Amino acid sequence: MGADATPKAEVRLDKWLWAARFFKTRAMAQSAVRGGHVQVEGERAKPARGVKIGQRVNVVKGELVFDVEVTGLADRRGSATEAQALYSETDESVAARDAAQAARRLRRLRGLEPATGARPDRRDRRARQQLRDR
Repeated sequence: MGADATPKAEVRLDKWLWAARFFKTRAMAQSAVRGGHVQVEGERAKPARGVKIGQRVNVVKGELVFDVEVTGLADRRGSATEAQALYSETDESVAARDAAQAARRLRRLRGLEPATGARPDRRDRRARQQLRDR
């Protein structure tokens, strides 16, 4: 909440994303919003845009996409359980994210993607080439 005990009607988008633990810092949240990785109600937003309960927020973090509905407001970061109470993720979003993670895991097991995210070494390159030549 804030210095006073009255509940807020809306909170800055970057503060809410930080409080809901989508991003580690507010600066990272601001950067993601400015970069177009966060949409509110299907529209690109600015970091200072107010978020209200009931609005839909779409967050893209790398390959992961979160489609959530705002269920609570906070402008301060709390525990992880408090953060999870600030939003509810749609079933479609959870299913799509799980499928994307399973596909990435499969690519990693087949040697198509390095496990560390670093440049592939000689062994990884040869394994990829063998898969392509099949």
